Amino acid sequence: MLALLGCFSVMLATLSSTSPEAKLIANKLEVRYRGSHTLAATFLERYSENGRLVRSEAGVAYFRRPGKMRWEYESPEKNLFLVDGKTAWFYVPADHTVTRAPAKQSTDWRTPLALLAGEMKLSRVCTRIEFTTAEEPDTPGNTVLYCPLRGGESKPNHAAGEATDSQEAGPDESVFLEIAPATGELARILVRSKGGVAVEFKFAAWRFDPPVTDSFFRFDVPPGVAIVNAESPSESRP
Repeated sequence: MLALLGCFSVMLATLSSTSPEAKLIANKLEVRYRGSHTLAATFLERYSENGRLVRSEAGVAYFRRPGKMRWEYESPEKNLFLVDGKTAWFYVPADHTVTRAPAKQSTDWRTPLALLAGEMKLSRVCTRIEFTTAEEPDTPGNTVLYCPLRGGESKPNHAAGEATDSQEAGPDESVFLEIAPATGELARILVRSKGGVAVEFKFAAWRFDPPVTDSFFRFDVPPGVAIVNAESPSESRP
């Protein structure tokens, strides 16, 4: 897994292999979200292994620049994942524990979503952007873009739009972005890792600059809650 948030301020290269058509859709996505200091949306998160659904959760996610996120899980149980810009926290009220890790060292499935709390430049996250038919859009009419993450293994380039095995055999982690082409709105992110693991995030009801204070992205440890130091908050999850 890539380091949460840290990698987004390191890589400044452009998407030199991106086709003009794919770049146009990517630019719409960036422009759609770049103008807001804070974002919010409802989400559905699904974790699968070798095509088998293991876990499904839902809630509301918030993003604030620079580098802050708050994921409020409401179903099937209440949990909280929060990044305050320096520390990543994962709080499980039922267990009376909170796991913390330095944000730049933490690894987590929500890694690609950190771009929504940053400068909103896909070139910070992806080595290139391509159209793909390897993943069908969840909503007819939407566009799916393929984004091999920076820091993964190198692999040869191929023509944009081709559904080849190289998309599955390339970086350790790859991201597929489903975007509404008319508006640039982000509908879904699919993260695939080697070993048959996949995490999908579906988004709806986007809000731009909702009225939340900066303290909303700060975690105060409740009385009686044990703090566990770990490399990754996600490791504490079943």
